[in-house]
Amino acid sequence: MAKQRVAKLLSTATGLILTIAISFAIVILLILVLSDEPGRAIYFFFIGPFTKAYYLGNMLNQSIGLMFTGLGIAVAFKSSTFNLGGEGQAYSGALVATVILLALPNMPGIVGGPAALIGAVVIGAFVAGLSGFFKMRWGTDQLISSFLVSSAVILIVNYFVTGPLDDPTNSMLTTARIAEQYQLLLIFKPSKLDISIFFAVATAIGTYFFMQRSHWGYEMRMCGINREFSKYAGINVGKYLLVPMAISGGFHGLAGGITVMGTHYRCLKGVTAGLGWNGIAVALIAKNNPLAVIPAALFFAYLDAGAKAAMLHADVTFELAKIAQGVIFFLVTAQALYGLFDSKKKRKKVAR
Repeated sequence: MAKQRVAKLLSTATGLILTIAISFAIVILLILVLSDEPGRAIYFFFIGPFTKAYYLGNMLNQSIGLMFTGLGIAVAFKSSTFNLGGEGQAYSGALVATVILLALPNMPGIVGGPAALIGAVVIGAFVAGLSGFFKMRWGTDQLISSFLVSSAVILIVNYFVTGPLDDPTNSMLTTARIAEQYQLLLIFKPSKLDISIFFAVATAIGTYFFMQRSHWGYEMRMCGINREFSKYAGINVGKYLLVPMAISGGFHGLAGGITVMGTHYRCLKGVTAGLGWNGIAVALIAKNNPLAVIPAALFFAYLDAGAKAAMLHADVTFELAKIAQGVIFFLVTAQALYGLFDSKKKRKKVAR
């Protein structure tokens, strides 16, 4: 049994490495065809994020939010529930965290900070939990309901950010700046990398053990594998239409809160744009494994940082950078090569 697991792991790793290699080869080919200075563009696309401490730190900082949203999607997908509302959940978490911090300007950071993050988690869990409740109560499709609820929430948050909470002293569409004691400690200046990266890694490890070793995690995974069988085994499957969605939303809300406290120090209009959808890509790359979410988020952040470096220092356009990213994620998430070597072994056994 152990040998089979090791063999499967090696096969998956080999397929992933081969897929990434082919993806990078396609990106290089695109740059060679479309760029007037391909050597410089290729260099900055692949090496650019490591050329300066500022680039490297910001790349690592970008991975923090992706780890949380990737974990949220991984928990939902592992339980066979579907959350497409991450954008609204993260955005509402950012707003609620900001409101709490602005309402407590003189509170010690060790008190107000956790209160803001708890508020962000609660609102994210509530927004996502609505879709779980609709599914449990009326059988509503979670893909549609989570997306529609998220779209409505985004408009509501935009109203508050650009209306009642707008900072009149700032030319941007944003709330006022949170107090200094609530701003997370920077650990790799001059970049924006803050101490929450350790919290994100610890959360991923804790989520893995929760899913693999806890009673709730076991039941959630069983419902994800076969909900009908789980029902006959005595598991309350209705509960696991709601709980995974609430947990998923909580992670998204937490991502929004930490984005405010660690990076922007205010809730700008669209401050979390992309976190929800990118979290889906991260979870797919990680194959819904909470531990694998860590390198998957780092990989996603690396590609985005490389694309920005190539745009800044070479003639790579925004469109070319997005095409390159799209090609890589299409091939990686398609997983066409992951089982290639297993298939070859199976054919050999059949032949024998």
